[in-house]
Amino acid sequence: MARYCRVLTDVLVWSLLMLSWCEASRNRISGYDHSYGTFKPNSLIKRRDDITRLKSVARASLRLLDTVSVSDFGAKGDGKTDDTQAFVNAWKKACSSSGAINLLVPGGKTYFLKPIRLNGPCKSILTVQIFGTLSASQTRSDYKDLSKWITFDSVNSLSVDGGATGTVNGNGETWWENSCKRNEAKKCTKAPTALTFYNSKNLRVNNLRVRNAQQIQISIEKCSNVQVSNVEVTAPADSPNTDGIHITNTQNIQVSKSIIGTGDDCISIESGSQNVKISDLTCGPGHGISIGSLGDDNSKAFVSGVTVDGAKLSGTDNGVRIKTYQGGSGTASNIIFQNIQMENVKNPIIIDQDYCDKSKCTEQKSAVQVKNVVYRNISGTSASDMAITFNCSKNYPCQGIVLDKVNIKGGKASCSNANVVDKSGVLPQCKST
Repeated sequence: MARYCRVLTDVLVWSLLMLSWCEASRNRISGYDHSYGTFKPNSLIKRRDDITRLKSVARASLRLLDTVSVSDFGAKGDGKTDDTQAFVNAWKKACSSSGAINLLVPGGKTYFLKPIRLNGPCKSILTVQIFGTLSASQTRSDYKDLSKWITFDSVNSLSVDGGATGTVNGNGETWWENSCKRNEAKKCTKAPTALTFYNSKNLRVNNLRVRNAQQIQISIEKCSNVQVSNVEVTAPADSPNTDGIHITNTQNIQVSKSIIGTGDDCISIESGSQNVKISDLTCGPGHGISIGSLGDDNSKAFVSGVTVDGAKLSGTDNGVRIKTYQGGSGTASNIIFQNIQMENVKNPIIIDQDYCDKSKCTEQKSAVQVKNVVYRNISGTSASDMAITFNCSKNYPCQGIVLDKVNIKGGKASCSNANVVDKSGVLPQCKST
């Protein structure tokens, strides 16, 4: 039956290719595009792109024939039965198979999971289709490693797709209630990250909903060539340390068309990250978009090539922020924040080189150097008396800070130890201290 379906798919795709070719030839004779009535010298390129797109459809269709379902390995999906081992067994089968494989988590069910680590490398090119809900154990003793719940480790060319319904639910309420940030009488302890991608290349995460993580919601660590799109991340505004998407030691990553409302940074970018592109982001509640914190415990930190192009922030504690500890070293450089709208944001634009989230921080001479940062086409309202704050180091002043078409109402600007250029249309004006 599988062979028959494959042959039928090949015939269908070949027919589509031939129809596309004929249509392209009819409409684009000698480079003339009748749909536009103009000469199109790139018509052959467009024809090639049409064929490439159909080939992609063909590959996707063929993948559907090679599906491993967690249900086939005993997953009940009743929200009560422990389905962890069924997921592990399904993963082993999918990972060890050859070719393109779909690992299916069927929709309409809730799968109770204890901590699970899905290890590579894999022989297959894997797509994990999470169409149901993954629900985390709330029993602390189930977590031998308190820092992780679901981890994908060393899986190259992995795609994770949530379709229209796929949800990862960390059930974080129990963890939040025992957090020292909610109750100072409690001892500060670790809590798991809901979803971690570690040491992977060519990663795709699409159409996924992550809710109520125990701590960080999605963490992307030591990865390269990553695309995250159409992701929705939610948790209450008072949920402690629930960063939406945490990026560390990762290169060439794009985050687009996503909605994040949480109790900490919507997106946090930490040391070792380069070429980070963020676009079409909706953020709030939360602590905004943060680079850092960097340089904690006198460490070296390097972040470069970060571009945020297109974002809307509402009711957040910060807007776009760079935060570093005293005593660190390294650089945060070549950063662009542009085309951003802010509504009722407490600290819309902020660089803080005296960041401290500990009970006591001592003054130190060294600092992470912040340089070449552009703020362009940013508008909105401040919910505090500060719209722009550059609190930079005396020994390592901020260099190459450019403000261009920045208009934030309801607050003033304060710039300390910062080399700032106001290009045009900047309100409030930066006042150096």
